[in-house]
Amino acid sequence: MNKHITLPNLMQKIVSDEDIQTITEAVGYHDSSRKFTVRTLIDFFLLAAVHEWKSFRHGADVAPTYQLPRFHYSTVANKAKEIPYEIMKRLFALIVSKCNRKIRRSLRFPKPLRIVDSTTVTVGKNRLSWAPYHGERSGIKLHVAYSPEHQSPMDAIETTGLRHDGPVGEALTHPKQILVEDRAYFKIERIDQFAENGQLFVIRMKENVEIHRRHRLQRLVSSNSNVIADFTCQLGTKQCRSKKRHRVVIFRDAHGKEIRVVTNVFDVSAEKIADMYQERWAVEVFFRWIKQYLNVPTLFGTTKNAVYNQLFAAFIAYVLLRWLYDRTEKRTQTTLTFISFVRRVLFGQLPLDWKSEMVAVLFEHAHFYGRSIHNFG
Repeated sequence: MNKHITLPNLMQKIVSDEDIQTITEAVGYHDSSRKFTVRTLIDFFLLAAVHEWKSFRHGADVAPTYQLPRFHYSTVANKAKEIPYEIMKRLFALIVSKCNRKIRRSLRFPKPLRIVDSTTVTVGKNRLSWAPYHGERSGIKLHVAYSPEHQSPMDAIETTGLRHDGPVGEALTHPKQILVEDRAYFKIERIDQFAENGQLFVIRMKENVEIHRRHRLQRLVSSNSNVIADFTCQLGTKQCRSKKRHRVVIFRDAHGKEIRVVTNVFDVSAEKIADMYQERWAVEVFFRWIKQYLNVPTLFGTTKNAVYNQLFAAFIAYVLLRWLYDRTEKRTQTTLTFISFVRRVLFGQLPLDWKSEMVAVLFEHAHFYGRSIHNFG
């Protein structure tokens, strides 16, 4: 398998040129270039992510060996700065919608979980003058809604590093899913509003939150339970107290640390609530994965468009690889971890049974344009 064409060709099988044109027109961008188009920039950033290119200059030097056209590094740098990153962001949303409808896992919980958290990418202070952070650093944040059911990000919002998580999290809720968040998103007025609107949630409480009018809930206690307490109460001081009674579950995590979460989910056990919150670890693993394997900390450009085009392309690369892995894994009898699969795909070292099944998957989802399926094998 040719390592240099797998991901761009997979992108072409899922997103057509017509899809890209529709998005660019909706954003109001006219692509006048004949050689280095929006599609070429997408391919460039996908390859830069999975092959860990170091810069625009490095990418331009190696591009011909990855079947990209020859160009000067200033060409791609200018294109990345010129193209509104809203195009890449909408492409990410389109790919999520197309890929995730194909993969569904059995639910362990009454409704799908929606884990909301953020990660920060920092660089030197002079690199991103529009994104001041702390001290001598600049930084940007990616606020992500992650689905453990699909093992994939579902939505993302970009901000500068100093933007607080709480207000941004408001835009990442979903009425049909259970919101799972850390204490950075906890606010008494917010959980009251969730209860009023019917938004289910499991959110970690801040340590200094006062508990008022505590009423213990009856439950069956198992010998191996990690739950310490399960009760309803009002939260906060007299000056700022919740108007509604909320359920609070206190449990110990795998390291013995006491965790307090508040929720409006009442029809499951306290142990299940604890499990819901501990699913939050999945988004931390995702952040670590994209930083380690998709070149996210190495920002090529200095403008908003250049930076966010690169980062949303990395998200696209992850979703495509996860989709391909999930579809192929279902058709094989052998076990291969996701990271092992990715490495072997990129270096043409997949076992024959995985390789043949992957080609079959791509045949099923091939679109009408362009490149033949043999390029994948």
